[in-house]
Amino acid sequence: MTKPRLWITRRLSDATIARAMRDYDTVVNHADTPGGAEDLIAASADFDAIIPCHSEHFSAEVAAQLDPRLKIIANHSVGVDHCDLPSLKAQGIAVTNTPDVLSDATAELAMLLMLGAARNAVAGDRTVRTGAWDFWSPSFMVGKQVTGARLGIIGMGRVGRAFAAKARGFDMDIHYYNRSPLPDAQAQGATYHDTVESLLGVADFLSLHCPATPDTMDLMNAERFALLPPGAVIVNSARGALVDEDALLAALGTGQVAAAGLDCFKVEPGGNPAFAAHENIFMLPHIGSATTRTRDAMGFRALENLDAFFAGKTPKDLL
Repeated sequence: MTKPRLWITRRLSDATIARAMRDYDTVVNHADTPGGAEDLIAASADFDAIIPCHSEHFSAEVAAQLDPRLKIIANHSVGVDHCDLPSLKAQGIAVTNTPDVLSDATAELAMLLMLGAARNAVAGDRTVRTGAWDFWSPSFMVGKQVTGARLGIIGMGRVGRAFAAKARGFDMDIHYYNRSPLPDAQAQGATYHDTVESLLGVADFLSLHCPATPDTMDLMNAERFALLPPGAVIVNSARGALVDEDALLAALGTGQVAAAGLDCFKVEPGGNPAFAAHENIFMLPHIGSATTRTRDAMGFRALENLDAFFAGKTPKDLL
C-alpha cells in the first residue's frame, strides 16, 4: 500500500522525523526556513499532508489556492491563529493542533519570566558578566517579591492552570479571568473574576495565557495597564498580539508597570528593538515549549493525528 506523502516544513525533533520517515513518504525542510505562501501552495499539489509550525501562514488567500490533493494540515503547535480555519474547512482540508503536551514546559517558562522580571535578572546578569559588580548596598537591585503576592491569570486553559499550580508553590494568592468559572476541582481555590478589569485591580503580577483572536488583540492597552496596582509585573508567554507594545513601554516609563517578562512579540522573529534599552524587560525568543521532551511529544501528537486521519478515524485534535 502506498504511504501518504508528508511534508514537514521545519526541522522537528529527531525522534519525530524518524517516526515520520518510518510511517510516511516524508520530505523534511532541512534548511529549517519558514514556508512562504508560494511554497505552501506548490506543496499542496505534491503532498497529502503537511505538518507546519506557527511560521507557516494559511491565510484565506493561500487556502483558496491549495490543491485538492492536500487533505490535512497537522499543526506542530497549539495556537492556530496562523490558519484561516473557515477557509481551510471550505476547501475540505482537516486541521489539527497539539494541545495538552506543552502546558508544563510553557508554564515553567512563564515562571522563569516572572521571577526574572521581578528580581532584576537582566541588569544583574549584565553587571556580573561585564565586571561592573564592584560594590554592595542594602538598596542594590531591590526587586519585587513573588512569594505571597497576588497573581492574576488571564486565560485558565491548560497552560494557565499549569502555571497556577506552579505559582501555588510560591504561596501566591491566585485570581483569574476566564470566559466562565472553572469547576472547583480545577480552580483549586483561585478567585474568579467575571471581567478583565476586575482582575487587573488586584494583580500585583499578571500572566497572560489566552489565545490571540480578534477579541484579544491588544488586550493589554493603555487603559488596562492603568488599572493594575502601581509597580505591577506583567508576563506574556502566550502571543505577542495580546499586548500593545507602545502602551507597555509607556507604562514602564512611568513606573505603573515595574517590569515585564516576555517570550512573544508583535513581530517574530526579531521582537521589538525598542525593548532592548530597558533592563526591566526580561526577554526570551518564543521558546516556551522548547524542551526535548515537549518537542518530541508535540511531534508525536501531530503524527498521531495523521495516523488517525489516514486510518479513516477522526483525529483526536481535529479543530
